[in-house]
Amino acid sequence: MKPILNIAAYLFVSLDGLTELRSAMLAECNSRQIKGTILLTGEGINLFLAGKELELHSFLGWLRMDARFSALQTKDSWSEAQPFKKMLVKIKNEIIRMNHPTIRPEEGRANFIAPQKLREWLDRGTDDLGRPVVMIDTRNAFEVEYGTFENAMHFNISKFTEFPQAIEAQKEALADKTLVSFCTGGIRCEKSGLYMREIGMQHSYQLEGGILKYFEEVGSTHYSGTCFVFDERESLEPNLKSIPIEQSIRKKLKVLEPQ
Repeated sequence: MKPILNIAAYLFVSLDGLTELRSAMLAECNSRQIKGTILLTGEGINLFLAGKELELHSFLGWLRMDARFSALQTKDSWSEAQPFKKMLVKIKNEIIRMNHPTIRPEEGRANFIAPQKLREWLDRGTDDLGRPVVMIDTRNAFEVEYGTFENAMHFNISKFTEFPQAIEAQKEALADKTLVSFCTGGIRCEKSGLYMREIGMQHSYQLEGGILKYFEEVGSTHYSGTCFVFDERESLEPNLKSIPIEQSIRKKLKVLEPQ
């Protein structure tokens, strides 16, 4: 097994005392030689961390001793080397910025679909009621370049705050479809799913756990390419292994080519 465990996790939960939390988390991670980034906001926590398995599990055990974080679940992958250069704990206004304060996932999630169930739908091309299924990619344009679900709709956005206007413009065209929004690990869809319901797109779901969970449970079926991740591994293949460096370089050159 590769020596470095990489974890990604988020949890929407009301937090206060962020400055004190920041100091405590930074100290706990540094004492275990863990590196990565933790985002703390009044609406919850988002983290990407890497280190030795025992040290990471020890940190998660410490973190979950706080009842506010007891429900935190991680998505795990492995790498040969530490993909982060430093340990950062940042205080932000939102876990993932959308600029729609009425969208509060802590108060209730949008409908979600499990990866295996989604595969059944995509195998047929319809949901259980016979409605056509359309995959909605909520990620930024450069992430989509690395890979996405086959025939997925995306909007060539440069930041998540552009998603609400982009999806609302398609509301009428998608009225008779069942929509499944997705992103890397699920966090953006916690908000996009609620927003789609808020504007009347009632036949919409979010992919539970995002692309990474789909890779873990299903693999590459109905997916083309890799999944961009926000660390030095750059992207992961459907087997959750880092993309080979030569392939990564070619991908970078392709993304930089004039369109």
